[in-house]
Formats: sequence, C-alpha cells, structure tokens
Amino acid sequence: MLKVMGAAVLVTAGVWAGMVLANPLEANSAATPGSIEDPAVTKSYVDEQIAKLSAGGNTGNNGGNSGESGASVKLEVVEVPVGKTLMASAGAEVVVRVGKAVAFSSDTNGISDLTGGTDIKSGKDVPTNHLIWFPREGRGIKGHPNETGILTVLVKGNYTIK
Repeated sequence: MLKVMGAAVLVTAGVWAGMVLANPLEANSAATPGSIEDPAVTKSYVDEQIAKLSAGGNTGNNGGNSGESGASVKLEVVEVPVGKTLMASAGAEVVVRVGKAVAFSSDTNGISDLTGGTDIKSGKDVPTNHLIWFPREGRGIKGHPNETGILTVLVKGNYTIK
C-alpha cells in the first residue's frame, strides 16, 4: 500500500511540475500580438500593400510604350519592325516568339541565352523560345537580314526601338 501511495504522489508531482514549468516556456516562445516580434497592422496598410502588388510595384512608366520605348515588370508583347533594333536595358529579358532574330552588341561581348546556357555574339542567330538576358546597356536584337516580316518578342524590362 505504501508503494502505491508513493507512486501516486510521484505521478501527481510530475504532472504538476510539467504543467507549472511548461507554461512559462510556451509564453516565451510565442510572440505577443502587437509586439515588435508580431506587429499589428491596419486594414488600410494591408490594402495599400495589395494595391502596390496589383499595380506591379512600379510607380513610374507601367508599360505603355507608344511603340518606341517601354518599361514593364511583366512580359509584354512587342513587335519589332523590319530594319529596326530592340535595344534592351541592363537586366532586361527577351523571348523571341515569331520570326528569326540576330543578336546586336555595341562591343565584342554578346547577350546571354539562359535557356541554352551560351553567350550569343553580335550577328549570331537568337533561338526562338529561349530566355535571353541582357547584362549591360548597348545590346539588343533585330530581325534576321533575310527576314521580311515583323519580329515578335516578349520583353520584361526597359527597352527602346531604334
């Protein structure tokens, strides 16, 4: 009988110690709402952030390029007329969709074919449906010399048509 009572006391003491000692640990691990670790925000703040995201986060030129220049944070369909060159800004991305294109560079370096993992030198063919990245200013793409139709590309970033 003494063993049963001793066991009951030990179990009770263990449960009590677990409850008392565990509560402060849980309170310290969870951030208090409204504190620096878990700040409270207003509905108007959340609405403002959603509106910024919906607008593409760009407060400047939001795409309307009037055929000569443009800026966009999303892919934009651009038609490059015969004899013209799409000059991309640093960091712009282009995908050739319709027509044959060649790379243009004002220096000896080329443009990056991210899909093929190659560097395309000036005057060389740009593959269709490959993601092309422009690391610096002074580079672009134009229609192949044998091409008689309009070159259609997708552009993400700033560019001009010259």
